[in-house]
Amino acid sequence: MEPFSFASSDQLNFPVSIRIINLDGAEAPLPFSTLLDHPELRHIGSNQSPYSDLYVTVQVWAGSKPLTVPVQTAYKAFRNERRWNEWLSLPVTYSTLPLNARLAITIWDVSPTGGEGAQGHAIPFGGTTLPLFDKHNQLYKGRQKCHVYRHRQADGNDDTKTPAFLPRKKSRDGGPEDHEADELDRMEKLFKKHEMGEIPRVDWLDQLVFRGFEKRGLQSKTSRVAPPKASRPDGDAGVDGAPGAPEPSAFLLNVELPRFDFPVVFADFEYPPPPVSSYLQASTSSVLKPPPEMHFGPGINPAGDDDDDGGGGDGGGGGGRLMRVYDPEVAAKDNPAESKHRRLVRGQHRNGILDKDLKPNAKVRDELNTIMAYSPTHTLSPEEKDLIWKFRHHLTRNKKALTKFVKSVNWQDQSEARQAAQMLGKWTDIDVDDALELLGPTFDNAAVRAFAVDRLRKADDQELMLYLLQLVQALKYEHISPQSGHDVSQDSSLARFLISRAVNSFTLGNYFYWYVMVECDDKSPEQSSDNQAIYGKVAYDYMTELVKQPGGEEARMTHKRQAELIAILSKISGEVKESGESMAKRTERVKHFLADPKNELVAIDPPLPLPIDPSVEIVGVVPEETLVFKSSLHPIKVTFKTSTGRKYPIIFKTGDDLRQDQLVIQIITLMDELLQKENLDLKLSPYKILATSTKDGLSQFVHSISFQSILNKYRNTPVLSYLRQNNPDSHGPLGMRKETLDTFVKSCAGYCVITYILGVGDRHLDNLLLTPDGHFFHADFGYILGRDPKPFAPPVKLSKEMVDGMGGAGTEHFRQFKQYCFLAYSALRKNCNLILNLFTLMVHANIPDIKADPDNAALKVKARFHLEMSEEDAIRHLERIIDVNLNALMPVVIDRLHELVQAFRA
Repeated sequence: MEPFSFASSDQLNFPVSIRIINLDGAEAPLPFSTLLDHPELRHIGSNQSPYSDLYVTVQVWAGSKPLTVPVQTAYKAFRNERRWNEWLSLPVTYSTLPLNARLAITIWDVSPTGGEGAQGHAIPFGGTTLPLFDKHNQLYKGRQKCHVYRHRQADGNDDTKTPAFLPRKKSRDGGPEDHEADELDRMEKLFKKHEMGEIPRVDWLDQLVFRGFEKRGLQSKTSRVAPPKASRPDGDAGVDGAPGAPEPSAFLLNVELPRFDFPVVFADFEYPPPPVSSYLQASTSSVLKPPPEMHFGPGINPAGDDDDDGGGGDGGGGGGRLMRVYDPEVAAKDNPAESKHRRLVRGQHRNGILDKDLKPNAKVRDELNTIMAYSPTHTLSPEEKDLIWKFRHHLTRNKKALTKFVKSVNWQDQSEARQAAQMLGKWTDIDVDDALELLGPTFDNAAVRAFAVDRLRKADDQELMLYLLQLVQALKYEHISPQSGHDVSQDSSLARFLISRAVNSFTLGNYFYWYVMVECDDKSPEQSSDNQAIYGKVAYDYMTELVKQPGGEEARMTHKRQAELIAILSKISGEVKESGESMAKRTERVKHFLADPKNELVAIDPPLPLPIDPSVEIVGVVPEETLVFKSSLHPIKVTFKTSTGRKYPIIFKTGDDLRQDQLVIQIITLMDELLQKENLDLKLSPYKILATSTKDGLSQFVHSISFQSILNKYRNTPVLSYLRQNNPDSHGPLGMRKETLDTFVKSCAGYCVITYILGVGDRHLDNLLLTPDGHFFHADFGYILGRDPKPFAPPVKLSKEMVDGMGGAGTEHFRQFKQYCFLAYSALRKNCNLILNLFTLMVHANIPDIKADPDNAALKVKARFHLEMSEEDAIRHLERIIDVNLNALMPVVIDRLHELVQAFRA
């Protein structure tokens, strides 16, 4: 025997799918006399047109019971034929199907008067029941022609009255059917094999066969098939006049089932036999149990069920099920009726002048306040937009209403856009978070963006530094021409503003220069060449404007020297990473390179502002304090001597894109500023980090020790022992200085809340760090927004070692820690709009965890704020998370596994 390969259905974890192709066939129109006797038939779509709009529902049945809810096709308008050509996916997999599973396929017509078997305005046009497994227990695949039973809903029962496949008919004298029909059936089977690739293709011969079969099939139909019967008003066309006995109509529904490389044979999980006691108990009951009741979800009615019994209806007796028709043009094209309504409502000649005197009543004022409280990611409904437009003059005194007003304007309508632009000048001053929202990708109007830039002019350099990373990204949404020889300052008010501020502040200009340079260096497929050209023009205009300022030539030369320093460090870092030497030899190689006078790093004259922190001027390196870290990328630690005589260690890394870490550190720095404004100092110590290209970057080195190292060094209460050793005080709490314990408790609370909001993942004891004076902080932000390489990762990283460092879960210090968490969470929830807008501006920044799902990046952060809850409920929710994480076993297991893996790698 030849080898035969097949797959079992219990291993096919693939959803049951079917493609509804088209409906073939026609029937004679109803006689006019029938329409006179039954006037309700005139309202049925199929009685009005041979190509009326129909839709199809598919439901999986087994054992004469439905297994799933029905799934229906989208709305489609027909012209010359009823063709859907749509795949439907049902909420059940092949692995869970029983052998007697079948698809109940019903074609629905529409009639406002209802009729027999109607569900609301939907009445059955016809139905068919298609088994999923054949007589050989193999899964059907490929195209299938299903006979349609007019005016019947597919029953789906095991003894179905609407089978898709008919048994072979006998002739009237008892003999077999004529040879012509047999030949047609044989050819159809061969065509199916040819379509599935089981018969080799020969193009010229295939065309001859197709034409011959088509001609032969048409001749056979005209000779053998009787004229189709007209639709009967009572529903069923009986066989030989016997009412109630279903008969297939002249319609055929063409469907397609998924094809697989091998035959799929039914296989089921074999359950162990029940114990004997269950048989004895079952035999004592001679009374048959009633069939189980099926509870449908809200708005879902069983097939053929009315709402008169009050169960599962849409709110009333006799109303039937409300049929929702999907319109593919919704949200893609403007509804002409709505557009006309908007022009009438908002036209200046109608009521624009009167709008100035409109005042909302108490009810409308509450509605407006609710709209104003929406987050930046909320989508306004057309009714809400009309309400805002109506009371736009009243809302000019509300600074939070401007972004909602801009969203309610149809900027494609020139008259409306002109009125809206005039309204911008009357609005009160808005906050910075709203100005940042107006610079996002959804706001395209130049007047709106210029208005937002005017608000940013009032921010000082220190505040502007907090948002500079996002403002550089916002240049992608400006109308800047990528053509060379064109001044970007003329195209973009934002570019003009950033350049003017950068040339007047070297600190601001330093970061602006490096942020722009990284975008110029980004040649990934996600960033178009136009973006590189735009940022190249911005950098050129910045340098051109810089040299016009007093001392501008020196500033430009400083940028050049900084770039040379980065190039030298990148060269030695790349060599160390690629060499296969031992750690000691790598370190010696770097020390020798830095000490070589030819590289001009031992003495730097004149002093050079450090790119990562331009307030620090370096005068040389300390080669003997160089270190190469033991990791896959082998980053190097370089210690610089500063002009003040102090040392400034940094870590230079090659081969890694640090923009995601840079973003997280910037957000942490911003959150620290927001908490400070609320008089809440949580002793956060975000280290500085700067990406100098898409594969190089600097980060500040902070003298600290990881929790894993503390755990390896101290046996009992490791964190407490470490803090006591570095900050002893016999009279202080827990044997250490009070300031040290206070710093540890506050910094733990701050980082727990911030990492929870940002969804920081991959938290283990190696990236939880502690300084000798008690500052706790996180490092390595390779996973954010809820991503985590480890399963069952906790939303808040609160390790046992952290709690032990506070004295334990039942101490006053731990209760103080939770109180700091609640205060920080509450303060940051008040500023959630600013944080969400910053993430929205970064959606096209080519940051890995944002690029994975850019449309939902801000929504993931918003979900952590739980804005749908009151402040009290949100704090209770955070407390539950902390308590659950405190007693969870899985984080401890993950930490131990990580420790074992690291030990194995070492």
